[in-house]
Amino acid sequence: MCGMPQPPVRSTPSPPSRPDASMSLLTNVMDHSLDDGYAEAAARKQAEGSGGLPRTLRAKLGLALGLVLAALIVTVGAAQARIAAPVVAKEREELIDRIERETEAAEKIEADVDALREDVGERQRAALQKHGGDKGELTALLSGATEVYGPGIRLVIDDAKDTEQGGGGPRESSGFSDNGRVRDRDMQQVVNGLWQSGAEAIAINGQRLTSLSAIRAAGDAILVDNKPLVPPYTVLAVGNGQQLSTEFQDSVDGQYLHALQENFNIRARIYVEDEVRLPAAPSLIVRNAEPQAGKGTS
Repeated sequence: MCGMPQPPVRSTPSPPSRPDASMSLLTNVMDHSLDDGYAEAAARKQAEGSGGLPRTLRAKLGLALGLVLAALIVTVGAAQARIAAPVVAKEREELIDRIERETEAAEKIEADVDALREDVGERQRAALQKHGGDKGELTALLSGATEVYGPGIRLVIDDAKDTEQGGGGPRESSGFSDNGRVRDRDMQQVVNGLWQSGAEAIAINGQRLTSLSAIRAAGDAILVDNKPLVPPYTVLAVGNGQQLSTEFQDSVDGQYLHALQENFNIRARIYVEDEVRLPAAPSLIVRNAEPQAGKGTS
């Protein structure tokens, strides 16, 4: 028995795949950029009428007043800053002018002091010659009150080229920077060694030394009688040049200077001179000594 022929079964073709099917996570994020919870809350507020800009006139006026107040504060602050800038600049210029005037006044006073010291020194030297008799010139020489010249030596001492160098040496200590700088105590030992070696008069960078002179430090600067010196330090000493040079270099203090050269690369050179000239010391201030009655007068 033959049945009726069945129509052929045809499968329905599947729809073409989307080009972004492989980026489902990114597509989901783009399609649902707002979380469902946030979307629901926003819809609820909109339904209640509490979302968005204020609706009542009072609320709008309050918002406008706040914005105007904020703008006013910003404007006033900018205006004050603009007004204050010239005032600050003017005060700065006035301060600079004042500093310059005071500096000029201080330099003038210092020049007057130097002139007065020179005048006092001249008067002291005249008094020594008048009342000292034959010992007047010797007294002036020993006190440093007069210029001197004669044979001697010139000793030049300078910091090391690399002032950060350090190491073991004659001045090693835990409380003082041991590097290639010349220190006040170095100059003290050098000067003491020259006196002991027979120097009759000494000057450092034009500063004449006397029995009341002091060599101190202020930071890295060396002060001689409270006047700062700048390296290189030129030490002039009057005496028998060759003998003075030999005795100083053979002395303990000369060996100390040699050790500074070896350990810290401090530079030192000594020259024998046929003639060196030393200036007079500033006027001496005697606070306690008084001339003995019947002595030193003629």
